[in-house]
Amino acid sequence: MLRTIFILILSCVATFSLANEQRAQTKQELAQAAKDIAELEKLVKKIQQEKSSAEQALKKTEVEIGDLEKQVKELQQEEKKTEQELKELDEQKKKLQSSRLEQQKLIAIQARAAYQSGQQEPLRLLLNQQQPEKFSRNLTYYQYIGKARQQQINAFNETLRQLNNISSQITAQQNKLAQQQTRLLSKQESLTELRKQRQQKVASLSQQQRKESQSLKSRKADQSELNKVLQTIEATLARQAREAEAERKRQQLLAEQQRQQAEQLLDKQPTVSAGKQPQSPMVSTAVIHQGGPFSSVRGKLPWPVNGRLIARFGSARGDTRSKWDGVLISSQPGTQVRAIHSGRVVFADWLRGAGLLVIIDHGDGYLSLYGHNQSLLSSPGDIVQTGQVISTVGNTGGQDQAALYFAIRQQGKPADPTQWCRTQG
Repeated sequence: MLRTIFILILSCVATFSLANEQRAQTKQELAQAAKDIAELEKLVKKIQQEKSSAEQALKKTEVEIGDLEKQVKELQQEEKKTEQELKELDEQKKKLQSSRLEQQKLIAIQARAAYQSGQQEPLRLLLNQQQPEKFSRNLTYYQYIGKARQQQINAFNETLRQLNNISSQITAQQNKLAQQQTRLLSKQESLTELRKQRQQKVASLSQQQRKESQSLKSRKADQSELNKVLQTIEATLARQAREAEAERKRQQLLAEQQRQQAEQLLDKQPTVSAGKQPQSPMVSTAVIHQGGPFSSVRGKLPWPVNGRLIARFGSARGDTRSKWDGVLISSQPGTQVRAIHSGRVVFADWLRGAGLLVIIDHGDGYLSLYGHNQSLLSSPGDIVQTGQVISTVGNTGGQDQAALYFAIRQQGKPADPTQWCRTQG
C-alpha cells in the first residue's frame, strides 16, 4: 500500500513538474512579450513624435506656400493693372508722338515761312515807315506770332520729355515685374519641392507607424493568449493538487480499512491443521500495478484475496509426502477472489483435489490458478482485468476449512507466488 501511495505521489509529482515547467516557460514567454511590447510602444511613441514634427513642418511650409500663392495672385493682379497702365501709357505715348509729329510739321512750316520772309522782317517794316500806325500793329502781330511759335516749341519739348519719362517708367515697371515674377516663381518651386519632401516623409512615418502599431497589436494579442494559457496551467495545477490530496486521503482510508479487515480476519481465524503458520504474513488485494506483460510485474502483483498465508510454497502438505506447489490463503467463506493480472479464463470447473477451480492464461506461458472456491463467477473464454472478481472463497475439493488455493505456473512449472505478489504484514 505504501508503495502504491508512493507511486501515486511520484505520478503527481511528475505531473506537477511538467505543469510547472510549462508555467515557467509561459512566464518566460510572457516576460519576452512584455519586453517586446515596451520596446514597440517606445518606438511607436518616437515615430509619433517624428510624425508630429514633420506635420508641423509641413503645416508651416503649406502656410508659406499659401501666402506665396496669395502674393503671386496679388502680383498677377498688379501685373494686369500695370499692363493696363502700360497700355494707357502706350496710348498716351502714341498721342504724344502724334502731337509731336503735328508740332514738328507746324514748326517746319513756320520755320520755312520765316526763312522765306527773311530774318529781318521787323527791321524792314521799321524802315518802311509810310504808315506808322500800321507798323505798330504789325509789329504787335509779329510779337504774338513769335510768342506762339516759342510756345509751340516749348510744348514740343515738353512732349518729348513726357515721352521719355513714360518710356522710362514703362521699362522700369516691366523690369520690376519680371524680377518679382522670377523671384516668386523660384521661391514657389522651392516650397513646392519642400512640401513634396515633407509629404513623403509624413507618408513614410505614417506607414511605419501603421506597421509598428500592427506589430504592437499582435504582440498584445500574444500576451493576452499567454495570460490565458498561464491561468489555465495554474488552474490545472490547483485542480491536480486538490485531486492528489483527495487521492492520498482515499488511499490512506482504504489502507486503514484493509488493515482493520485483516486484523478482524486474524482474530477470527480458527486453528489450522498441518502446514498452518499462526504468525504467517498477511496478504492483500490492495496492491495496484501499472499493467504490462506478466513477466514485467514480478513482485508487484496484488494477492487474489485478503487473508493470511497458512501454507507456503514448497512446504509439506499435512501428513503426505507431497509439497505445496502453490500457497493456501485463509479467508472467510464467500470472500471475493480477484484476478491478479489481466488475462483470459481457460478453465472454470470442478477438479479433483482442487474443488471449484479457475485458471487464467496471462500469455507468454504464464497461468494463475484459484482453487477450493465456493462459487465460480467467471467462465472459460472470459477476458478479465486485474482486480476483477472471478470467484468466492470456499472449501470445495475436500478442504476442511475455508481457504483459497493459489498457484502460478510458468511454462508449466510451479512458481512461488510470494516472488510475484507483494506481501504485507
